[in-house]
Amino acid sequence: MADMHATARPRSNAARICTIIAFVFAVIAIFFLPPLFGLVGLVLGIVGAVMGDKPLGWYAAAASVAGAIIGMIIGYAILNS
Repeated sequence: MADMHATARPRSNAARICTIIAFVFAVIAIFFLPPLFGLVGLVLGIVGAVMGDKPLGWYAAAASVAGAIIGMIIGYAILNS
C-alpha cells in the first residue's frame, strides 16, 4: 500500500521560523503600523505553510490579517474619538 504522506514536504526549521515570526508580526500589527506588519506576517505565514509547516503557517497568515484589521479598527477608534 502506498504511503499517503509521500508527497508532503517535511517541516524544516526555516518554515517554523517563518511561522513564528508571522505570529509575532500579527501581534505587532495590532499596535503599530497594521498594514505593513499585517502584510509581512501574511507573506511569512504563507511561506511557512508552503515550506512545510502546513497548519501553523496558514493560522499565522490568518492571524496576521486579523491583527491588521483589528489594529486599523483600534487606530480609527483612537483617532476619531
